[in-house]
Amino acid sequence: MANNVTGLVRIVKAAGYSWQGLRAAWQNEAAFRQEAVAALVAILVACWLDVDTLSRILMIGSVVLVIIVEILNSAIEAVVDRIGQEQHPLAGRAKDMGSAAVLLTILLALFVWIALLWTHLR
Repeated sequence: MANNVTGLVRIVKAAGYSWQGLRAAWQNEAAFRQEAVAALVAILVACWLDVDTLSRILMIGSVVLVIIVEILNSAIEAVVDRIGQEQHPLAGRAKDMGSAAVLLTILLALFVWIALLWTHLR
């Protein structure tokens, strides 16, 4: 069935669904809570540091990207779990690749922070 809601009503409904997704991630995903708290601390530190605007944007953007990828990983895991709890190589592969995406994003954020702080502190 097609959704005929358009304009501002559609935007408000979409924002509500997004808020529900954030609440679900917070309530059901320990990794999301841990990364969200770490991101909040990192954002506060990035705002406190005496760095140029572009560096601050890159630092904050890299930790927000970790949160985004964690939400996508959690969504993948939820769909795989919904399909079934039995062991299947494709289900395991999907979960492992989602986890790998989170790991690579965390490593990227660490690299961005180290590179920017290194050049700033030299």
